[in-house]
Amino acid sequence: MAQENADGQEKTEDPSGKRISDARNKGQVARSRELNNAAMAMIGVLTLWVLLDHFGQGFWKVSLANFQIDRADIFDTKAMMRHFVDAIVDAMTMLTPFFAVMIVIAIVSSVALSGFIFSTESMKPKFSKINPITGMKRFVSLKSLVELGKSLIKFFLVGGATVGLLYLTMGKYLALVTMELEPAMEEMSWMLGWSVFLLSATLILVALVDVPFQVWDHKRQLKMTKQEVKDENKQSEGDPQVKGKIRQKQREAAMRRMMEAVPQADVIVTNPTHFAVALKYDQLRMRAPQVVAKGVDRVALNIRKVGAEHHVPVMEIPMLARALYYNAEIGEYVPQGLYLAVAKLLAYVYQLRTASEVPVPPDDYMIPEEYRTDPVV
Repeated sequence: MAQENADGQEKTEDPSGKRISDARNKGQVARSRELNNAAMAMIGVLTLWVLLDHFGQGFWKVSLANFQIDRADIFDTKAMMRHFVDAIVDAMTMLTPFFAVMIVIAIVSSVALSGFIFSTESMKPKFSKINPITGMKRFVSLKSLVELGKSLIKFFLVGGATVGLLYLTMGKYLALVTMELEPAMEEMSWMLGWSVFLLSATLILVALVDVPFQVWDHKRQLKMTKQEVKDENKQSEGDPQVKGKIRQKQREAAMRRMMEAVPQADVIVTNPTHFAVALKYDQLRMRAPQVVAKGVDRVALNIRKVGAEHHVPVMEIPMLARALYYNAEIGEYVPQGLYLAVAKLLAYVYQLRTASEVPVPPDDYMIPEEYRTDPVV
């Protein structure tokens, strides 16, 4: 059965990357206490076993140094406290390697599943946690049932393993009474170490069940409704209506800038009605003529209108107008293949400005075949 949110909508969609990231920033990640417990139990036993000689020598030194009372200490009222403090310091120093290993294991096993995170969000007090109604819901939740199942599994696993080990090793323990003290202590230490290690190893079986469940349950809790997915997409990508208005404003601004550039153009090439392209060329600043405005239909009409108001020459050259419109964007230089055609056009326009008589327009602009398009009627 799918989860439901407060509005009764089913959470059927997988969590998005943003939702997972937000949950992680809040400290909400998959954690397995069983993995942590199993790792600390097994590594702790192995560490004690490896450091057994170290502990034996340490306790022996502590005993010699602090549990043998000199005659002078009998008359010193501060001697007992001094020996007590020294014994604690020596014992803590001796146990430091074990504590260091356990701290490392506790950290590593905690972050092994979801990595290291630090979040102050999880430290904030939440009054919902002390809400009795919410607490009752937690008692009957799927997670509480799983926790109960894990506790029962651990009880039967550890209990069964303990009974089995006692049954298999009872004879060896009884045989210790027939041995000398030193070898009996060594044999008992070896058997106890192995027994505790095997018992702690049974917790691995619980961790193997708990880790996949915690990952699955964490993902289940982060699932989203279809509406939440839509709302998140709007927040991350923007409301379509707002984006449409922004694009409209951008087009209007671009249109204004384009129309402002038309009065500075040297010539406007037209189709004559469907296309209009405004060209400008500054020999000192430009390496080639530049398209400062272009458009079709109503935009072309506006370009011609603005050009006429500012006395910009308008030339009806359909093939060249279409070639420039389809092969050059606003602000770009004209294509190299159209250099000759545009040069003839500009030369004619410059003659119109300076010649005393009206010059003869070019009869052929020599537009390359790859730039030719079908005429628009």
